[in-house]
Amino acid sequence: MKRFMNSPDKYIDEMLEGILKAHPNRLRSVTEDRRAIVRREAPIQNKVGIATGGGSGHLPIFMGYVGRGLLDGAAIGNIFSSPNPSQMLAVTKAIHGGKGVLYLYGNYDGDIWNFDLAAELADAMGIRVESIRVADDVASAPKHDQDKRRGIAGLFFAYKVAGAKAMSEAGLDEVVQTTKKALAGIRSMGVALSSCSLPAVGTPIFTIGDNEMEIGMGIHGEPGIERRELLSADEVTEIVLTKILEDLPYRSGSEVAVLVNGLGATPKEELYIIFNRVFDLLHMRGIRVFRSYVGEFATSLEMAGCSITLMLLDAELKALLAAPASTPFFCQGHDY
Repeated sequence: MKRFMNSPDKYIDEMLEGILKAHPNRLRSVTEDRRAIVRREAPIQNKVGIATGGGSGHLPIFMGYVGRGLLDGAAIGNIFSSPNPSQMLAVTKAIHGGKGVLYLYGNYDGDIWNFDLAAELADAMGIRVESIRVADDVASAPKHDQDKRRGIAGLFFAYKVAGAKAMSEAGLDEVVQTTKKALAGIRSMGVALSSCSLPAVGTPIFTIGDNEMEIGMGIHGEPGIERRELLSADEVTEIVLTKILEDLPYRSGSEVAVLVNGLGATPKEELYIIFNRVFDLLHMRGIRVFRSYVGEFATSLEMAGCSITLMLLDAELKALLAAPASTPFFCQGHDY
């Protein structure tokens, strides 16, 4: 696989250095290895700090959402690998403004172990930490085992809700309660058309035929629920959206936010073709789209494919979703 890089060993370090040089007025590192990134103005006094983290290779998840109205900090791991507890603790200390810190991250074993240890260390220092694991991928576990599901693009909606709630000067318990309410109505599912490759290896992490697709594949190449011949955009959309709608389910009269997310190598034109069918299918079911987001929000290096996410809304969640936010990778204003 062809890449613009100097050395696999320097891939993450040079990426982080470039981001910090590009956005010096918005972001800063709080460790020498640059693996703990926070808002330039952190800590913000009397505001709940929102922290995340995870492996590299998924921009703009995770550090891409560090900024006003979203996250306060993120710990950065190697490609598809969890950050370590010391990096997460450094973020925690740097963003703690006196009202505690919420850890909000994807439901993966490595992240769970390291975030839990960081939370214990923070507690010993007198910093209260609460943790929420995002588990929105309906393909990764059955409905009766929802706590085993992976966290994928639904992380974006979780960040948006938690970040806006924290900006309202809510306490940590309120932020946790509202974020959990949002997660109860967030469902995602993806489809992969091609593999990606790790910079240090240079070969695809899995193989897939030129005329094949894998429904439900994870963002690290985890197996999906079905591999089959590539179908039309409308057919793919109907399969994925049906799985999502059957899982909650969403009802006629509901309002939702829709995210059609590219995995790294899918043209935006094709994402809008997918969204076009999502909108029509929801309309036919009497489900209103309150807000839509189309683009790359949680990627997997150069993987081709997409995911669809729905978030069920009430009046509070609509207001939080619509609230302004600004990071180097995402901006939403009052006139959105």
